[in-house]
Amino acid sequence: MHVDWLPDLILENIFCFLSLHDLRNSSLVSKRWHSVLSDEDSEIWRLHCARRVSEDVIHSDLLASTPTYKAKLKAFFHTWNPEDCSRNIYVKPNSFTIHRNPVAQSTDGVRGKIGFRHGRHAWEVIWEGPLGTVAVVGIATKQAPLQAHGYIALLGSDDQSWGWNLVDNHLLHNGDSQGNYPLLNNAPKYQVGERIRVILDCDDNTLAFERNYEFLGVAFRGLPEKQFYPSVSAVYGHTEVSMVYLGRPLDG
Repeated sequence: MHVDWLPDLILENIFCFLSLHDLRNSSLVSKRWHSVLSDEDSEIWRLHCARRVSEDVIHSDLLASTPTYKAKLKAFFHTWNPEDCSRNIYVKPNSFTIHRNPVAQSTDGVRGKIGFRHGRHAWEVIWEGPLGTVAVVGIATKQAPLQAHGYIALLGSDDQSWGWNLVDNHLLHNGDSQGNYPLLNNAPKYQVGERIRVILDCDDNTLAFERNYEFLGVAFRGLPEKQFYPSVSAVYGHTEVSMVYLGRPLDG
């Protein structure tokens, strides 16, 4: 019997045993195989997701914006990088959340595992602890520092990072304030637990933000052609920040 004559259920069972690399290649074999693998909530993606992400995280509010198993799996591969953070920060076992240790007179940062040079990408940041005097969300290159003495706006302190300070609603780059954000009279301050969506467009060279699914406008234009990583910097002890990659938004 030719493999293409097998029922979809049998094909799915076979695909469950393949690696992610092999699944990607398999999706290019034929339209039918591509169709079977396109179901992002199938048993194939559920099993691969369950092998890497704990059950409590899969069904938690943290991943509420990633509705399918394949989307949750993709988010897992884009989490914080435990090898690319300040020594005062550690990545929690769920991989999506960092914890800043209570170290005095220090500002500490972290980058995501995967950087972006092309296309449009979106991810959510949820600040789950006190903001302190400075709490910055944005992007950075590999050359941006991840630790500094004192309490400063580390993300945005040089020409390798761009950030939004959630405490005073200022945009930061190259050590200077780039103005207020969002451009609203008496713009509300960030409240702990709100979801910030970061939208990086490497083709239009822009960085924008949403708060609680409300688009706030483009924050930075004219970004250089570099590889950018999701990043935050924090000053408050025991603060925790989660990041969930959402994929490539198709709409404006």
